Amino acid sequence: RYFLWWYKKTRQEKKYPFIDLLSAVPLQQIYGCPLGGIGGGTITRGWRGEFCRWQLNPGIYHYETVIADQFTVCLRRKGLTVYQQVLSVERPRTLQDWNWGYCGHYAFYHALYPRAWTVYELPGQNVVLTCRQVSPVIPHDYQDSSLPVGVFIWEVENGNDEDVEVSIMFSLQNGMGTKEDKRGGHWNEPFAFEKEGTRVAGVVLHHCTPVNPFSLAISAREKAGTRVSHFTAFNPTGSGKEVWQDLLQDGQLDSPAGESAPTEKGEVVAAAVCASCAVPARGHGTLELALAWDMPRVHFGSKEKLHVRRYTRYFSSEGDAAPALSHYALTRYEEWERKIEEWQKPILENSQLPPWYKSALFNELYFLTDGGTIWVELPPDCCAEDVQGPAGAGLSQLLPVLREYGRFAYLEGQEYRMYNTYDVHFYASFALIMLWPKLQISLQYDIAVTVVNEDVQLRQYLMGGETAQVKLKNVVPHDIGEPGDEPWQRVNAYLMHDTASWKDLNLKFVLQVYRDYYLTQDSLYLQDMWPVCQAVMESELKFDKDNDGLIENGGFADQTYDAWVVTGASAYCGGLWLAAVCMMCKMAEVLGDHETMQKYSAILQKGKESFERLLWNGKYYNYDSSGSVTSRSIMSDQCAGQWFLGACDLDQGQFEVFPKSHVASALRTVFEKNVLGFAGGTMGAVNGMTPAGTADTSSVQSKEVWVGVVYALAATMIQEGLVEEGFRTAEGCYRTVWEKLGMAFQTPEAYCEKKVYRSLAYMRPLSIWSMQLALERGAARAPAAQAGAPRP
Repeated sequence: RYFLWWYKKTRQEKKYPFIDLLSAVPLQQIYGCPLGGIGGGTITRGWRGEFCRWQLNPGIYHYETVIADQFTVCLRRKGLTVYQQVLSVERPRTLQDWNWGYCGHYAFYHALYPRAWTVYELPGQNVVLTCRQVSPVIPHDYQDSSLPVGVFIWEVENGNDEDVEVSIMFSLQNGMGTKEDKRGGHWNEPFAFEKEGTRVAGVVLHHCTPVNPFSLAISAREKAGTRVSHFTAFNPTGSGKEVWQDLLQDGQLDSPAGESAPTEKGEVVAAAVCASCAVPARGHGTLELALAWDMPRVHFGSKEKLHVRRYTRYFSSEGDAAPALSHYALTRYEEWERKIEEWQKPILENSQLPPWYKSALFNELYFLTDGGTIWVELPPDCCAEDVQGPAGAGLSQLLPVLREYGRFAYLEGQEYRMYNTYDVHFYASFALIMLWPKLQISLQYDIAVTVVNEDVQLRQYLMGGETAQVKLKNVVPHDIGEPGDEPWQRVNAYLMHDTASWKDLNLKFVLQVYRDYYLTQDSLYLQDMWPVCQAVMESELKFDKDNDGLIENGGFADQTYDAWVVTGASAYCGGLWLAAVCMMCKMAEVLGDHETMQKYSAILQKGKESFERLLWNGKYYNYDSSGSVTSRSIMSDQCAGQWFLGACDLDQGQFEVFPKSHVASALRTVFEKNVLGFAGGTMGAVNGMTPAGTADTSSVQSKEVWVGVVYALAATMIQEGLVEEGFRTAEGCYRTVWEKLGMAFQTPEAYCEKKVYRSLAYMRPLSIWSMQLALERGAARAPAAQAGAPRP
């Protein structure tokens, strides 16, 4: 009853619920590689070329295919137009004077994020067009990677014995295809931007909404032999005759001067830009076009604070940056591509890695930009007290880090609208720490501030209707808020359970702190985080009810598997606990804190004995120690603690927590039962499997496959030398999601063996980057092992 009341109330207030259980986003098997960098909004193109998923307002998605947003080709020979075609298979009711219905048989799409290629073999023309789409997503780059731009490089191959003049027209509607497009007051204006000897021309489309106004810009680069023209304004709901005939006449647009009149209420307006060049017989030509969008200042749903996006550090924050962004993109994309190729080439050219893995590794990164992602600057007048709260004074690097790298947040999923959901980010964080480590450090500082502060307000939770404090002191939050409210200021948007009693959140903070330090060697970060780690571990100790060195779960779903009940000692939370205790010992050693090291060393010794005694059954670790009918369930994620320990080289010698033979046996059992014994070994690892070899159906989550968990499991297998098994396990998820189910660029959290999936476009599958870390560390260890081997 309370859930239905809350849902109705949310709808009446015209808010998006943080999880809409009653209106899931329908599956559309249409998506391709998104456009845009990190935190400035994204626009997704489908693999058929349509512009079909929009996330400009932070965290809010519009799944609209805007039919006017198209590329059109015009071919002219000897002064006559011989071919003009919209490069779309659609046949819409609007713009009917345009030549639609391109035959899909003559087009091919490839994506390797952050780039995509579409090849068009123009039928009967002996001309091949290749559109290369590029976004500035570059590891360890904190400037260009923030830019809201995409570039389209059109390569033209003329297979004829005569010259051909080729024009590419890029048309775009002012807006995202929503009702806001018709509110009135929108207008377009042509622009030309010249700098350092390069001129870029196009049209800016001003979208003048009361909240979060923005502009779009379509443009092309002028150079020797390339002409750029434009059509400032046309009606995309009409026949489109004026634009079509203009292009048909001479392969160019009329380029009228001056801005368009603001639209009336109910009207929609669009614009077009055209780039043209002559391509010699048996020769090649190149045309370069760009799309930029500029929403520099944003409010979240509460409209309490104005946030300024990261890219405004380098471009204007006044809403007039679209021309400069366009020019920058068209003059820098070659450098971006060089850096992208340098990053990707070693992996792509590694013949020992299967092709599907190379695709998955890079394409799953789409979520770092297209996960409702927001990256904002601290206000210039911001002081330490503004961000650290009453209890955050001990974080000496908090303000310097946030000032230099800003604040970063991404959604748990496009349907699960909570920012930086921490139990899930635990898995996904490998992508950040390996590719943009400063964003992971920034995110961790934001979590640390939240940990040491509290929110004393009371609220009622949906599951059971219990009332509890929003946020306790020295407890890691579930999330840092939702886009419909005010993230960072009001945390824990998750209303299902009171997560203060969850057993995994505190542990995942400690594990990430040491993992981050181990990979970055940032000693100032470690020193700042050490008191916070001590505080959350003290909070966690209360869950060790019997003082046996091992925490106990509470008889409800008190961890990331929030619908799977667990009681007593458990493989998942118990394993995370022991791994966190081990890392506390290691951090204490690094920092010279001998008293804390002795304390946790004693807990670790006692806890290891309890874990083995209560959970090890000779082949694997039991799900929990409750003795219930499901306590012997084989959990695919039972070695999560070992996963993090292995990633940090804390899995052997004095720091060995779990006996190597037990880990190997558990992983082999999971491979035999949860992978090979499920769906013929073709769909990854089911979360829970009974000893009898059937999926555990005791909860909705135990019978699911969680893609991000499977990638983490595969990484653990690789760490433990089970490389072939690891790749076989992960391949099942890739084949299921990207091929069988057609869920490209919307990888879900979960699916079942038949007919059921849950939560499209989810954060956790970014854990695939832990597989890459395991492979890189294995490769690094091999020469060292060979060097230390005795000579024959």
